[in-house]
Amino acid sequence: MKALVTGGAGFIGSHLIDVLVKQGHTVTCLDNFSSGRREFIEHNMDAITLVEGDLLDMDDVMRALQDCDVVFHLAANPDVRSGATDTKTHFDNNIVATYNLLEGMRKKGVRTIAFTSSSTVYGEASVIPTPEDYAPLIPISIYGASKLASEALISAYCHTFDMNAVLYRFANVVGPRSTHGVIYDFIKKLRKDPETLEILGDGTQKKSYLYIDDCIEAMLFGLEHAREKVAIYNIGSEEWTEVREIADIVSREMGLSPSYRFTGGINGRGWKGDVKFMRLNIDKLRTMGWKPRYSSNDAVTMTARWLLGELL
Repeated sequence: MKALVTGGAGFIGSHLIDVLVKQGHTVTCLDNFSSGRREFIEHNMDAITLVEGDLLDMDDVMRALQDCDVVFHLAANPDVRSGATDTKTHFDNNIVATYNLLEGMRKKGVRTIAFTSSSTVYGEASVIPTPEDYAPLIPISIYGASKLASEALISAYCHTFDMNAVLYRFANVVGPRSTHGVIYDFIKKLRKDPETLEILGDGTQKKSYLYIDDCIEAMLFGLEHAREKVAIYNIGSEEWTEVREIADIVSREMGLSPSYRFTGGINGRGWKGDVKFMRLNIDKLRTMGWKPRYSSNDAVTMTARWLLGELL
């Protein structure tokens, strides 16, 4: 492949680039480094083309798309929580950015896009584990809405301009190079106060956590086996982990026994827009031959160990 990875210096994007380079593909990375980090890709700088630019700038988009035949679109504002106070960032960086990319692809004749969507498009699903054909899709966060809007734009472009797409609906992806999320937050809080750990919500929130290696493997597997014009795949682990259990794992890995202080949140959620219970049905990919190697608890534990080594 001659692949463009938008957001390639980010957590998931940099791991994807690692694998693409290892497999011998030609890779261009587009990143504005608003959240991506140069150190995540510096070991690949001799093997990739770096375009330091922004999807909100069409000149940057057209430059990055030069000579590519598939786009892995990962660039987005990943902070779900921020949408409750800043609505425009998700609109610009997720929806407008996706539109600009699709327009660039249309003009350049690039036919294939793989898009990292999110489990948040399902909203508070009444069916758990939640399958890809669950409806209606009623997101409860601006982030979830922006991902669903991007999915709709991609689908429309595929049917109007003879493109093909793979849409990945992720569970919570964790692992080395994580720069935010509950595991990261717990470690930072306990480093500051080893005696007491503040936990947003009531601690009973329960979600699926997927290790980054499994995530990248599933993405490439899904792209290789997609036969629909717009293929949609849930990507997650087969289990889920309660927030209080994550606190237990992190505390144990740090050798601490803190008391927990729960904020109560919004009806037990951590914040407005937080989906309290999320586990995806991954039967579609499993029947095709892929399944995760690591459990949800394994993913949390391995991520905590890596972060503890990095945040010394």
